[in-house]
Amino acid sequence: MVRKRGDVVLLAVLALLADGPMHGYEVRKRLDQRLGLFRALSYGTLYPALRALQAGGCITETTEQRLPGTISPKRARVVYEITAHGRDRLADLLEESGPEVWEDDAFGVHFALFARVAPRTRLRILEGRRARLLERLEVMNRSIERTQAQLDSYALEAQRHGLETVRSEVDWLERLITAEHTPNHHPEEKP
Repeated sequence: MVRKRGDVVLLAVLALLADGPMHGYEVRKRLDQRLGLFRALSYGTLYPALRALQAGGCITETTEQRLPGTISPKRARVVYEITAHGRDRLADLLEESGPEVWEDDAFGVHFALFARVAPRTRLRILEGRRARLLERLEVMNRSIERTQAQLDSYALEAQRHGLETVRSEVDWLERLITAEHTPNHHPEEKP
């Protein structure tokens, strides 16, 4: 079950390694490309995640052999590869669709991996995220109504901006949900 940001990192790393073996720097670079929200992912977060996956039997590591007579870095690179158990774990994680997946970090990662997710699961996640944001909108509206007389104009505008951001995401989710209900819907996939 994906419950915290660290678990979301494990999911993202497993998904990347399912595409093929790679070293830590390449994992970080691809997380950055594929899942933009991980731009702030430090090696201090990545390497403990890799160690946890390895300890759990989800990945293995090997050291790249240097070719004799070639110029190479001082340290040999460690290459990580997903195991059969890791592929099973990834499949389980991708099928999760409960409330913990609707939260900001988890939703972003799951959404970025939707090409690997069954249509029924995608729909449950999209509908759950929409429900979560509609709840958030209700709370935000009540907060603005309750505090608007006490706030200066900039603080009030900041709250309104947050409200508009959430409304915009709800509209986007509505379009995605409608598309998922459309027969023969096949979004364009990019590698």
